[in-house]
Amino acid sequence: MNHHINPLAVHIQTIKRRLVVIGAAILVSLIVTFSFSGQMVAWLNRPFQNQLVFYGPTEALFASIKVSLLAAVILSLPIIFYQCWKFVEPALLPKEQRWAIPLFFLAAGLFALGLVFCNLVILPLVIDFFVSFGLDRDVTPQLSVGTYIDFNVKFLLIFGCAFELPLVMTLLAVTGAVSAQMFARYRKHAILSNLILAAVITPDATLFTMLLMAVPLMALYEIGILGARFFGRSSAGGGIDLPVDPDLPIGTAGTRLR
Repeated sequence: MNHHINPLAVHIQTIKRRLVVIGAAILVSLIVTFSFSGQMVAWLNRPFQNQLVFYGPTEALFASIKVSLLAAVILSLPIIFYQCWKFVEPALLPKEQRWAIPLFFLAAGLFALGLVFCNLVILPLVIDFFVSFGLDRDVTPQLSVGTYIDFNVKFLLIFGCAFELPLVMTLLAVTGAVSAQMFARYRKHAILSNLILAAVITPDATLFTMLLMAVPLMALYEIGILGARFFGRSSAGGGIDLPVDPDLPIGTAGTRLR
């Protein structure tokens, strides 16, 4: 007798398997990038220019691990995006699946754009603001490498992921899971969430740093609404029915009409 297969359990198992692949890719990349951690710390130290110091025996080691982990995540992006795509691919129609390769490049480009924008615009402004604030009060800046790297890595990761927001919102609208009207209806909630996120992530939680992080997030959310409006499905289409096994190449669009 065939036992009833729980689709939710199958989906959870699939997610676990793909997360294991992503974790293994990041771990292998971390081993490679750790050997270049010194050069990466020196690159991030450009806006400050003074010599970084460390106050504990392990602080320099953990700072190197953090910056290496960031580089490992960037290096693993092709695998991360591929695993994410293979999970959502069964819910898409064949004509939508042909967008796989362009979406890979678009997602990678948006993440890289977020890193570049943060590294060249946001971080120099933030660091210069706080260092100048101390210098104006005759205080000599001496930053620990652990605090400095943690500050940089947080900002870089957040902006890299944040620049994926318009793409994620658009894809959700394309699959019919969420509509542009729903995104617009929850705009106030998104603004509040952005402010809370900025307050939690920024170490000092001053108005200046909160706005530097929250304003771009709000702008990206609005871009996502536009993308959802132009490329999204009709709100009358209903939800998505994933097949029992997301890895099966047949019946990939569930009960949706071709």
